[in-house]
Amino acid sequence: MDRLIAIVIALQQRQESAQMLADKLEVSKRTIMRDMQALSEMGIPLYAVTGPAGGYRLSEGYRLPPLQLDVQETLTVLVALRALTAYADTPFNRERWTVIDKIRHILPPAALQQVEPLLELMRVEVPKRSFKAPLLNELIDYCSRGAWMKAYYRSAKHRRWLLLQPKSVYAEHGFWYCEAYSPTHGELRMFRADRFEELQDADPASVQDQVEQAVSIKGDAVSQSIRIRATLSYRGMLQVEQDPHIGEKVYALQDDLWEVDFQCPGAEWEWATRFFFALGADANVLEPEELRAVLYEKARDLCNRYEVKVEQFEAMSGQSKGEKRR
Repeated sequence: MDRLIAIVIALQQRQESAQMLADKLEVSKRTIMRDMQALSEMGIPLYAVTGPAGGYRLSEGYRLPPLQLDVQETLTVLVALRALTAYADTPFNRERWTVIDKIRHILPPAALQQVEPLLELMRVEVPKRSFKAPLLNELIDYCSRGAWMKAYYRSAKHRRWLLLQPKSVYAEHGFWYCEAYSPTHGELRMFRADRFEELQDADPASVQDQVEQAVSIKGDAVSQSIRIRATLSYRGMLQVEQDPHIGEKVYALQDDLWEVDFQCPGAEWEWATRFFFALGADANVLEPEELRAVLYEKARDLCNRYEVKVEQFEAMSGQSKGEKRR
């Protein structure tokens, strides 16, 4: 019955093929066909549209009456909403609190008694952040319109105007990010939403000029890509999997050994050296030799920075032992 209701709800939103419904509900196409027959026998006004873009539809104007959430559905919504409350900013600051209160209010007391203990056992871990993103709603608006924008952006190295075409806005690791195409970089990049200081509509002529320049730059960058391979410990694997660009390039070699293998654009070489140096002993770069050499030099510089003379170390050790005896 839950699946039949889910099918009707889906068809209220849009036309769906049997295969699309099967994929969403994780059943076979044959099961969906049987469900369609059952719905027709129940008097639900369904009809099929033939052709390559065909599928099932509901008769115009048909709607299910309002439905109550069951315990598991309520738990799903509340766990997700509680994760949002960890963010200092969201596109719906007030609503994230009021909707939780409303759900608790409309839930039958018996169901609420079942949900409350489970909420204490489950959570989506989100780091607490204090950064505000006052232009978050404007970014979402540019994404929805597919419009180009001029953005005054503050990065670790620069504070400058960038021409961007936002594609999506998402939350990760306690921050809000905007994925946008940047002609300056010649690729899709992720930008921290809290680092946008000003947004303006872009001039169409400027967009055309910068996009044409980016096409030629990107062609050169592709030819300069570098293959990077490295074995990873369990802890290294967990860290690499969190990277949005190369996380899917990790695969297991043995029970306790993994490998990452990917093409690194030449423009991202500095990122690669910092990334693998930060992994330390949890990664062993196999190739290229240039990256191994850079990591060796970085490690040697770090050793020199923290070098302690033998005499100093012995003196420190002796002083520490004397303090312990006292």
